[in-house]
Amino acid sequence: MTPGHGTTDRGVSAERTRLAWRRTGLSATAVGLLAARPAFAPHAGTGSTLVAAGAMAGWAVLIALAYRRSRGLKARPPVAGRRTIVAYAWLTAAFALLGGLVLLF
Repeated sequence: MTPGHGTTDRGVSAERTRLAWRRTGLSATAVGLLAARPAFAPHAGTGSTLVAAGAMAGWAVLIALAYRRSRGLKARPPVAGRRTIVAYAWLTAAFALLGGLVLLF
C-alpha cells in the first residue's frame, strides 16, 4: 500500500455493528415469544405465567439496550458501550436460564 491510498473506515464497521445489534434484537424477540408461548396453553400454571412475564421483561430491557447501543454507534466517532455490552451479556445469560425454566414448566 502506498501512503494516501490506504483503506479508511468511514463508519462501515460501526454500521455493521449497528446491524448486528438489530439482528440480536430480532433474535431476542423470537426467544422472548417462544419463552412466553407456554403461558398461553389451556393448562398453564403460575410458573409458566411467571416465566413468560420474566421473558417479556427481559425482552423489553434487551431491546432498550440494543436501541441505546445502536444510537451510540451512529455518533461520530462511535461511543464506546462498555456497560451496555456487559448488561446485554448478563441478560442473554438470564434468557438462557429462562429457556431452561420453560422446559421444566
